[in-house]
Amino acid sequence: MKKSLIIVTIMLMLLPLLSACWNQKELTDLAFVMAMGIDKGKDKKFKISFQLVNPGNVTTGQNGGGGGQGLPIAVYRSTGDTITEAARNATKKVSRRLYYAHTNIVVVSEEIAKKELLYIIDALDRDPEFRTTTEMVVAKGCTAEEIVTTLTILDRLPVNKITKQIKASEAMLGENASVNIDEFLTGLVSKGKQPFLNGYSLVGIKSKARTKENLEKTTTDAFLSSNGLAIFHDGKLRGWVNNDKARGFIWILDKLKSTDISIAWKKKKKAIVVAPIRSKTKVSVQFIHQKPHINIKVDSEGWISEANTDIDLTNPEIIGQIDTLVEKEISSQILDSVKAAQKLKCDIFGFGDKVHIANPTLWKKLEKNWDEEFATLKVNVKADFYIRREGIRTKSFWSSMNE
Repeated sequence: MKKSLIIVTIMLMLLPLLSACWNQKELTDLAFVMAMGIDKGKDKKFKISFQLVNPGNVTTGQNGGGGGQGLPIAVYRSTGDTITEAARNATKKVSRRLYYAHTNIVVVSEEIAKKELLYIIDALDRDPEFRTTTEMVVAKGCTAEEIVTTLTILDRLPVNKITKQIKASEAMLGENASVNIDEFLTGLVSKGKQPFLNGYSLVGIKSKARTKENLEKTTTDAFLSSNGLAIFHDGKLRGWVNNDKARGFIWILDKLKSTDISIAWKKKKKAIVVAPIRSKTKVSVQFIHQKPHINIKVDSEGWISEANTDIDLTNPEIIGQIDTLVEKEISSQILDSVKAAQKLKCDIFGFGDKVHIANPTLWKKLEKNWDEEFATLKVNVKADFYIRREGIRTKSFWSSMNE
């Protein structure tokens, strides 16, 4: 009797393990949402564009082909006063259940970013099927729908073009940094830091961006391009920073991997180009007369990628002079970025968090009025740069021409 009871108990304990397929989903019943574009609606609050993948037109065949002859994506539009309502209304048009586990990009229009962004974040963060590691970008100078409906050449799936291009720009140019939903939320709820997102634009003839002919040319009529950083305050878009100022932001946030820095030599503009290969930024705070001062220390090293002037790169004194000029340029770009943020009164660097950690008592006094405090905050920058390599040529052909 005792043995039978033990067997029955074990069987009951195993029952939950036997129900593993109760929630299975057949692939043929799912529509994989690769990207979402969220614009301001007319009759409804939101207009959402769902970029769905056509698997048969994307996968590579056994003979190395590029999949089917049709378009790699299909885009369906839906409207609603909430994200949930719009998503469920889409089922009136799509024959399969929308599946968000593979969504890599959420694009929001500038209009949404300025007024309605807070009303879409909770739905994205709360849905267990939606990954908070999904990238977020702001459509600059175009609609979110135009971004998710544009066809791209090199990457059959447009969503891959965006994610890869942002990572490439972050690694090689230093004017973008990948920002996902979770990172945006962290900045949103922080008292001492404001969030930012990458800007993305549609360049060229917009009407041809979504046609198959756009894929059949060596140079397309329209293409997607990263375009600056969108700066937020209390969850609303407040302004943009571009080019060198955007690069300065990335320097301060210690996310810069590489870029190009041009300096003048003997009154010749952009005569020498230096490419950093390693960089480390440390931000600290000190208090003078109960006022916080921010100190930014950048340690970087790199190599000379161009020398379009007569110069002796074997001379240590010359190399030292180049190091000094690069240090000044780095400091200038960083200070320009700080001034741009102070003008917007948006602390995206997290200086407030540094003050909070260093002096919690003083932070309680500054917290409520931190925007104004940040706008007049004293910031010091110290950059140290070292050239480690001159490339495969130490003596430029310019020197030979002048002999």
